[in-house]
Amino acid sequence: MRFLFKMTAAAVLASALTGPALANDTIKIGVTPGAHEEVMEEVVKVAATKGLDIELVSFSDYVIPNQALDDGDLDANSFQHVPYLDNQIKDRGYDLSVVGYNILTPMGIYSNKIKSLDELPEGAEVGIPNDPTNGGRALLVLQSHGLIKVDPEVGLVVSPLDVIENPKNISFVELDAAQLPRSLDDLDASAINTNYALEAGLNPIKDSIAIEGNDSPYANVIVTQTSRKDEPWVKTLVESYHDDAIREFIETKYEGSVLPVFKLPE
Repeated sequence: MRFLFKMTAAAVLASALTGPALANDTIKIGVTPGAHEEVMEEVVKVAATKGLDIELVSFSDYVIPNQALDDGDLDANSFQHVPYLDNQIKDRGYDLSVVGYNILTPMGIYSNKIKSLDELPEGAEVGIPNDPTNGGRALLVLQSHGLIKVDPEVGLVVSPLDVIENPKNISFVELDAAQLPRSLDDLDASAINTNYALEAGLNPIKDSIAIEGNDSPYANVIVTQTSRKDEPWVKTLVESYHDDAIREFIETKYEGSVLPVFKLPE
């Protein structure tokens, strides 16, 4: 992973001497494994017919893709939802902008020990992502299923400290999002992002014991540096992603576990 990033940075630094990427140059897009990478592989094919050459760079975590984009080592990324991006901008000062929405990957609750949340025992250990936005998202999923109540004043960025009612005395185990599928043998349940669930062979519709509702505010987005969001290739990229062929691919391959959300930012 680290080697791949260094190679990418060097390649982009060399190409930067010729100026910003145009529609006939190679555009480097950061993705994470699973649905984001799989869908973008199809977008690459559509974009090629529009004269846009895309190279995908896969990252194993949620932190580096925004850093790489802000540093100019990527032209765009496609892996995150708006609350996560907003938190990264606030914490790290990135100058990044949403240029298009792409997919919703509903977060699910999974377990190797119980068949429903009603079976969750007193004092259960439940894994949640250790980044603020996805951890908060997991807590809100648990709240939507009646297990806990969080302080309504804190909005979407919720932490275990914001849990004001916890009748079953659940202990929240905060882990790196990519590690949560491996936690299922040790914990009573874990909240897992769909991309990591699919990578681990889990089907969010069939295998989860609870899942996020369709009214989720966590639709994912395509992001570029703010200074580049109006460059011609950006429009081509978004149009390629919003193509009917991509919608059909998503609906056929994921059968409802990944949903297309094709719209532009307001």
